[in-house]
Amino acid sequence: MAGAGPTNVIMPALELAQETGKILKWLKAPGEAVVKGEPLLEIETDKVTVEIEAPASGVLRDVTAGVGDVVPVGKTIAVIAATGDVSAAPAAAPPATSSTASSVGTEPVRASPLARRLAEQHGVDLTRLKSPGGRIEKADVLAYVESQKVPAGNGAAREAVAAARLTAASPKARRLAAERGIEVGRIHGSGPDGAVLAADVAAAASAPAAKPAAASAAPAQAAGGVSNIWRIMAERMTASWTTTPHFYLVREVGVGRLKSWLEVARKQTGAHVTYTDLLVRLVAMAIARQPSVNVSWKDGAIVRHADVNIGLAVALDDGLVVPVLHRADTLTLAEIVARREDVVARAQAGKLRPADIQGGGFTISNLGMYGVDAFNAIVNPPQAAILAVGRVADRVVAVGGQAVVQPTMVLTLSCDHRAVDGARGARFLGGLAELIEEPLALLR
Repeated sequence: MAGAGPTNVIMPALELAQETGKILKWLKAPGEAVVKGEPLLEIETDKVTVEIEAPASGVLRDVTAGVGDVVPVGKTIAVIAATGDVSAAPAAAPPATSSTASSVGTEPVRASPLARRLAEQHGVDLTRLKSPGGRIEKADVLAYVESQKVPAGNGAAREAVAAARLTAASPKARRLAAERGIEVGRIHGSGPDGAVLAADVAAAASAPAAKPAAASAAPAQAAGGVSNIWRIMAERMTASWTTTPHFYLVREVGVGRLKSWLEVARKQTGAHVTYTDLLVRLVAMAIARQPSVNVSWKDGAIVRHADVNIGLAVALDDGLVVPVLHRADTLTLAEIVARREDVVARAQAGKLRPADIQGGGFTISNLGMYGVDAFNAIVNPPQAAILAVGRVADRVVAVGGQAVVQPTMVLTLSCDHRAVDGARGARFLGGLAELIEEPLALLR
């Protein structure tokens, strides 16, 4: 309503380790009316592309981040002014100084607070700097300072430093490159317009030195057909595999009654119920009974999750995302089917919302539909366990001393040993196996 104060639109933190977010698209233009809860913009994080909803109703003003900008978490990127609130008009530009404007009447230089502080410390005129993203960051100032240290007669060195400074790169990528002694300008970027991302720096650091004759062609060949989502997924899984002490528990379970339940559920609900839907229901109940796997390892301690939020690994053409079914233990089977269909459809369309990927405590990865018998999944950090599900197949098993053919599936539980030990994992897997082999236990 009129008279209410403006509401800041900030870059949200969607993940525990998220430092920045990238603006992909503004869905509303400055001066346009917005309604609380409607899609306002699209951003890209280390995991996925999501739509950010308007935090309030009013008029969009003071947009400070454009398409392609990489923005720190928590930074204000726009303001939603209440309709009729004259106080929300764009603020006047600060007085021009040597570090903010080149002369009276020119637009102020867009720069982060840290970049301005460093420029003042080193006596750098920000109007002499240019940044591919349009907003000068800390790395741009430091690169400029380094370029001034090169002797005046060394033109080639100055050009190399200048090229590195003008290379489009995310702040995280510049920081990683500096830590590893890699020139940003020599890295082939996989981001929009060739921007260098953190995953590109990691790939460049681990790649063997190329022969001089093939140096110019190697980066393009290595990047062929690999999307940004795929590179980020590779970076995150590499980090999990190399820093998380994995161990695995494997169990083959009979699914004769589960198959019967599936057929009955499809007839009763009229929906396309899948084995994944049944497993979400059963896993949620197993976690409720054995909550010791619903944890994370953070800062040297075990963090227990109050809600049973189950992530589903969803394969896309260009990578993998894990949308979350929140409070799955409170959902009916019909609700699970509806939510699973909704989040999978939006994941495939690139329309996930922030809430869709937040708060997961346990993940299910089902490759049974691809004919896979069994596999070991990599733990999805910061979670401590993931269940890998193989196909349903007729196998010969021993029943009462006799060899009989029964439908079974193989379950593999991958655990982070820092948070879930063998005994806890085994108790959970045993409880889940009992529910799968006798689903009627849900009624007790």
